[in-house]
Amino acid sequence: MSANPVLDIRHLSVRLHTRNDSVQVVDDVSWHLAPGKTLALVGESGCGKTVSALSLTGLWPAGVVAECDGEAWLEGQNLMELNEARHRRIRGTQIGMVFQDPLTAFNPARKVGPQVADAVRRTHPKMNKAEVRRRVQDFFVEVGISEAEHRYDLYPHELSGGMRQRALVAMAIANEPRVLIADEPTTALDVTMQAQVLDLLQRLQRRHGMSIVLITHDVGVVAGMADDVAVVYAGKVVEFGPVVDVLTNPRHPYTRGLLAAIPGADVEPGTRFVTLPGLPPDMADLPSGCAFAARCELAHDRCSAIPALVPFESPAAEHQVACWAEPPDISALEEVSRR
Repeated sequence: MSANPVLDIRHLSVRLHTRNDSVQVVDDVSWHLAPGKTLALVGESGCGKTVSALSLTGLWPAGVVAECDGEAWLEGQNLMELNEARHRRIRGTQIGMVFQDPLTAFNPARKVGPQVADAVRRTHPKMNKAEVRRRVQDFFVEVGISEAEHRYDLYPHELSGGMRQRALVAMAIANEPRVLIADEPTTALDVTMQAQVLDLLQRLQRRHGMSIVLITHDVGVVAGMADDVAVVYAGKVVEFGPVVDVLTNPRHPYTRGLLAAIPGADVEPGTRFVTLPGLPPDMADLPSGCAFAARCELAHDRCSAIPALVPFESPAAEHQVACWAEPPDISALEEVSRR
């Protein structure tokens, strides 16, 4: 672990309560984010990636009550102990967030520029209107929005998807937060715009010294942008480590399955794509043992218990895995991933 991680998550658990249901969606998750680095949370939809991030900001959908346990240390304070007022003070100042869909992230009834200006005023209350406007336009230019003065006065629907996402990034960095959470920031964009937004995030990271938590299901994005990766399945981290180690020497059957499902550049027409068998389990009805066992070709009797996330090489190793497969069985994963 980095000697002084900017964000240190320890045994985080989150249970969501609605009027009709109560579901444990994150279960005893631990990971850390090094200063100036990018950590990717990767996994299929519904595995708990976004909920982990929302627990750090205290932003929950209307009608949902979250019960959080564990620790999340940022700048010497445990975010899990903050009330709503203190959470509000760190949002945008210490933690910025880029949401998946910029069209729903903005208020459609207000112009884009003034919405970003609201974020600036939170930390610069003495700025006059003209100064705030200039600062927002400077951020627009920095994130690649052309004709910044004109686009300041446009409504969200009057911007293209790529421009809306850039405006959302401008809002997220307006107060130069230490940590930027990017939740599937390219999912709603075409391939060309995806590459531009990811390049933008990397340039802003270098310029402002931010650390980034990147939430994605795209392993290709992880390979190109992340320094470390946490593979999440059914609310748990099943593999964690430096991105090079995890992607070139994956140890968990789920990680191997995700990588095997990526089509190569030389795929010929008519080729049958490799897919993971089955579906993720219902978070409201998880099995008592390893949640991946039902989809795993290496499952055996020990999988009736939940495996711990432990280093597989040495006690000091950064690369960790939660799997009951013994070392001889792990070698068989290469054959499984080729089928």
